Amino acid sequence: MAVSANRLELLQIADAVAREKSIDRGIVIAAMEDAIAKAARARYGSETDVHAEIDPKKGELRLSRHMLVVEKVENHSNQISLVDAQRANPGAQVGDTIADTLPPLEYGRIAAQSAKQVIVQKVREAERDRQYQEFKDRIGDIVNGVVKRVEYGSVIVDLGRGEAIIRRDEMLPREVFRNGDRVRAYIFDVRRETRGPQIFLSRTHPQFMAKLFAQEVPEIYDGIVEIKAVARDPGSRAKIGVISRDSSVDPVGACVGMRGSRVQAVVNELQGEKIDIIPWSPDIATFVVNALAPAEVSKVVIDEDRERIEVVVPDTNNQLSLAIGRRGQNVRLASQLTGWDIDILTEQEESERRQADFENSTRVFMESLNVDEVVGQLLASEGFTSVEELAMVDLKELAGIEGFDEETAQELQTRAREYLDQQEAEIEARRKELGVEDAVKDVPGVTSKMLVKFGENDIKSVEDLAGCATDDLVGWTERKEGGEQTKFAGALDGLGVSRDDAEAMIMQARVKAGWITEADLAKPAEEAEAAEDQPA
Repeated sequence: MAVSANRLELLQIADAVAREKSIDRGIVIAAMEDAIAKAARARYGSETDVHAEIDPKKGELRLSRHMLVVEKVENHSNQISLVDAQRANPGAQVGDTIADTLPPLEYGRIAAQSAKQVIVQKVREAERDRQYQEFKDRIGDIVNGVVKRVEYGSVIVDLGRGEAIIRRDEMLPREVFRNGDRVRAYIFDVRRETRGPQIFLSRTHPQFMAKLFAQEVPEIYDGIVEIKAVARDPGSRAKIGVISRDSSVDPVGACVGMRGSRVQAVVNELQGEKIDIIPWSPDIATFVVNALAPAEVSKVVIDEDRERIEVVVPDTNNQLSLAIGRRGQNVRLASQLTGWDIDILTEQEESERRQADFENSTRVFMESLNVDEVVGQLLASEGFTSVEELAMVDLKELAGIEGFDEETAQELQTRAREYLDQQEAEIEARRKELGVEDAVKDVPGVTSKMLVKFGENDIKSVEDLAGCATDDLVGWTERKEGGEQTKFAGALDGLGVSRDDAEAMIMQARVKAGWITEADLAKPAEEAEAAEDQPA
């Protein structure tokens, strides 16, 4: 035991423990000092402030008792009167600490065992902290390890200087590991917990595949080729978007390698997962077309406000099935890769839908403006889709439509505005009927139609709106196993409100409710600007 060892042995023990546990020698010596001090307090009394010091060069042990100088002694174990202190040290003042050297002690079996527990505990804490500090900076790296054991489907991996876990849902389907197997995985999280640092590994994470390509493709490691986006259906199929910073280097060819050697090495590591390597483009339409390969695309319609893309494919050669893929896999991965929602239609379906939209717009104009079918069709064919557009358009533009003159255009705009006024009056009446407070109208971004929707969803005050989450207003989508999607409607569903607009509305309501200030709103914007200004 360290406490009964001679001076040289103390230092030798500290050196050996520090090397074995890969921790600082000073931490081990400090743990010994704490252990010896605790054992000494058992001899001199638990309230006695005993300190132990080990010379890190010579190994000499010095025990001392610290006494606090006070006017009136209340505890003789750790306090000394000013008069007594000045006898030993004439310059002593109240509040100073006087140290008395204590004689060496012979430690019994119980005291030695207690000291050993202190040292073991301190060393274990230092080892855990060393592991956390080492691995927290390695998040995003690939590590190699040996399977130590399998518990309830999760795999415990020995990394040499620590243990990590691959949970069942982070392993590839049908993948089985046994004790002693070598495994390669991606560190995606490191947490400090009471039982020690927890290192979480993954073989399904999209960045695991990206890092594997970086190991196999020198152009990626050197920064000539960059991986811009990755989407995976682990164990089945994946898509990866790449771009080259050097016009003379083909990014797709670099990733594929001679006779497919580079991509095959990644495929083998991922248990045969098929990988589509796609040229990335800053033009979202081009990128979506590339991502949907091998399907052909006739037309792309972009809705930037909703981050939704409508893709039209030919009716021939089974292009719709190719674009969607088995169980929707192809379009789902393309959507994950691009970050946009993708709707796929055939040319016939698009034609039928456009015809339906045309007929619907014609009917809306006929009913709201009290005009005949010919006038309604003329307006619809010119691209007008709502009465609001007609009321706000420049009169000259309306009069320039073939078959219209200025008088007709003026009459149509008058009828459109009268219709909108009538609609506004009905909406206002409905708002009051639903009990939505007037103050909600003053929240920036809120329209009269939204007020009715709020009332129908029990959002009746500024505080109610301020307490909403973005999903409450615009809805959300849940993806289940197998890729099936379930959509849940929000309060403003059908009004074309984007997530950014909904979030801005909620934040303005919180300002109006007094929960936050305008200065609080400005901080995230300033931080975002500062982040953009930082060099990459």
